[in-house]
Amino acid sequence: MVHNNGSYNTASPDRYMLLKEFARKNKQHPTVAERILWEYLRGRKLWFKFNRQHIVGDYIVDFICIEKSLVVEVDGGYHSEYEQMQRDKCRTEHLENMGLRVIRFSNEEILTDIEGVLDNIRNELYNE
Repeated sequence: MVHNNGSYNTASPDRYMLLKEFARKNKQHPTVAERILWEYLRGRKLWFKFNRQHIVGDYIVDFICIEKSLVVEVDGGYHSEYEQMQRDKCRTEHLENMGLRVIRFSNEEILTDIEGVLDNIRNELYNE
């Protein structure tokens, strides 16, 4: 759950340390699409602060704007497989139950239509 002060519940301490290590590795080895999107989100370029590979509950989200309770996920090709789609649906439901809004973009969308992706993110930021 996200609280009014922008904080939220996170994983238990033992699980948190494991997730923190995974997040660190993910930051060191982003996908091409994640790298491109981060260039547009970092440094408050959309007027709001985003964090990348951020731990929320028992999950590591690709990008989050805590101030606006917005999670942006970047989905590679394997996200179109049935089992992964079910896991993504469950993950989205858990994040939404914590008070977050979740939007997803495919690698392909980011690589071929970054302006459209940014327009969608802006809409979510400004039209909550």
